[in-house]
Amino acid sequence: MNDALNAILDLVENVDPLTRTLLSALGMLLETSVLVGMVVPGDSIVIVSSTAVSGAFEYFGLIFAVIVGALAGESIGFGLGRWFGPKIRRSRLGKSVGERNWVRAENYLDRRGGPAVFISRFLPVLHSLIPLTVGMSAMSYRKFMAWTIPACVIWAVAYVSVGSAAAGTFRELSDSLHGAAYLFVGIIAGFLLLIFAGKKILGRYEARHMVRSADDGPTRRDE
Repeated sequence: MNDALNAILDLVENVDPLTRTLLSALGMLLETSVLVGMVVPGDSIVIVSSTAVSGAFEYFGLIFAVIVGALAGESIGFGLGRWFGPKIRRSRLGKSVGERNWVRAENYLDRRGGPAVFISRFLPVLHSLIPLTVGMSAMSYRKFMAWTIPACVIWAVAYVSVGSAAAGTFRELSDSLHGAAYLFVGIIAGFLLLIFAGKKILGRYEARHMVRSADDGPTRRDE
């Protein structure tokens, strides 16, 4: 098992660091923009890239690239929402998302305002829909960035840190511990299970803000 994992990690490490970093940024850009994020596994790309991180420069460089990629994707989504939002929603791609998800995103943004932008980064489907929805609202780009930047930073630091720590731990112990590969798998699996459970709990807690009640009044979406 150790030999097999070593071969996989070496394969990733043999990819040029700049190429790995740019691929991670591109993966995040696609994950966070124009509904593509529902099919592009940006988190998987980042974790794989982070296992090959060597030294502080590559570590912080990857985090920076992931943040920039995510913000670029969300900015594209915001811009498209502002200029072409209704057309995208009525398009075949927009309809494939489901009207229910569009309505949930609108209600969530209307009822929660800025915090919806922050929290949606950690929620499935909404992390791709909210930038478009914000673009169709009265919220300014500056306020949108003020809420989404901290979320992107937290996301990037968490994923890159866990991936690099798991790989680093394995490399340290692989020669002396026969089951080091299982420890690596356990760290990654544990982290992903924690993320999955966290998203489920957060989604259930926030679901009450995604349904409009009769007492809510007219849509605001400018908070």
